[in-house]
Amino acid sequence: MYSKEILNNTYKLINNNRHIIKKTPLELNERLSRKYNCNLYLKREDLQIVRSFKIRGSFNKIYNNKNYENITTASAGNHAQGVSYVSNILNKKCKIFLPTTTPKQKIERIKYFGNDNLQLEIIGNNVDESLKYSMDYSNQNNILFVHPFDDEDVIIGQSSIVNEIYEDKENIDYILTCVGGGGLVSGICSYIKSYNKNTKIICGEPDNANSLKLSLDNNKITSLTYLDTFVDGAAVRTIGNKNFEIAKNNIDNCYNFHKNEICYNLVNIYQNDGIILEPASAIGFCILDKIKEEISGKNVVIILSGGNNDILRYNEILERSLIYQDLKHYFIIDFNQRPGQLKEFVNKILLKNIDITRFEYLKKTNKEKGSVLLGIELNNKYQYHIFIDNLNKYDYKYKEIKEDSLIYNYLV
Repeated sequence: MYSKEILNNTYKLINNNRHIIKKTPLELNERLSRKYNCNLYLKREDLQIVRSFKIRGSFNKIYNNKNYENITTASAGNHAQGVSYVSNILNKKCKIFLPTTTPKQKIERIKYFGNDNLQLEIIGNNVDESLKYSMDYSNQNNILFVHPFDDEDVIIGQSSIVNEIYEDKENIDYILTCVGGGGLVSGICSYIKSYNKNTKIICGEPDNANSLKLSLDNNKITSLTYLDTFVDGAAVRTIGNKNFEIAKNNIDNCYNFHKNEICYNLVNIYQNDGIILEPASAIGFCILDKIKEEISGKNVVIILSGGNNDILRYNEILERSLIYQDLKHYFIIDFNQRPGQLKEFVNKILLKNIDITRFEYLKKTNKEKGSVLLGIELNNKYQYHIFIDNLNKYDYKYKEIKEDSLIYNYLV
């Protein structure tokens, strides 16, 4: 853990450079406070200049190593934006390695912040592979490597979030946060431990991007065999060494969430509160239902880690949100290929407020019968049972295809 002197020096540095790092708002969310019977605050790191908390650690690392004129790092986007922006502001040359999964929106923002001081190389299937290229480049050229999470300066920089929270609200019972490589959560732990705050730290990770939970269960750092990169801001195969050592004895719980539940919360916070988040930022809201009984009457903070989301992803995000709510379903149904068959199906099987979102013949050469891929969207999840009863009543042969099946991935 880090001394108060080291932490305080970092907070003074950040306070003296508010043109680079904003003191973001701590906002009371009245809607969710009522729902969960608590005082729920949102720490709006999505309002940073680069729309994520990552700029804090990047700035602290680069500023404390000002003798380096050249910098390198690797990132799925948010850390890269922070490094790109800080390097440009401090007039440093910067080369950033990006995984091939980095959304186009984040690539364009990295370029925007870096201006002429930036060089990008897109290489590696995930952050871990890109990190290897960046570290090799740093060693070969003797330039500063800014790790996105497994670095003391970066961790201390991220801890400044909690310092700001306590400047605005002294009595905090819970802090909820997402976890990727562990830079943010280890920064939170560092502050809470060093200042002896009686605050519980609850973490959340995406399924198949849950290295912290696996490592906690095994009591040693454990890498993922398969990494799901959908939640790109938290898609890290292996938790950082320093991050795990700090977090393992200081967090109070860690949960995993399916990406469909994350999408539901992301859409929900946008529709109800008008806040645009990226998937990793929505994980804090997923945690609420896990701990709703214990947070009653408490002061709770969710850290909104970032708001960099590509609008081209929203169709998939909306689809996954509907699937999570049991409002979207897909079937393969045998249809007679004769005039009026679809009209007959609609009249007999569908309720008036069930929408057909997909209708596609899969076997176009059979003149008598053909399999149809049917997608439906329900008004409420209870209509599903009526729909199934109607299929059975009129002797339709059908098979529902689920998201985890091979045929789903092939057809849908």
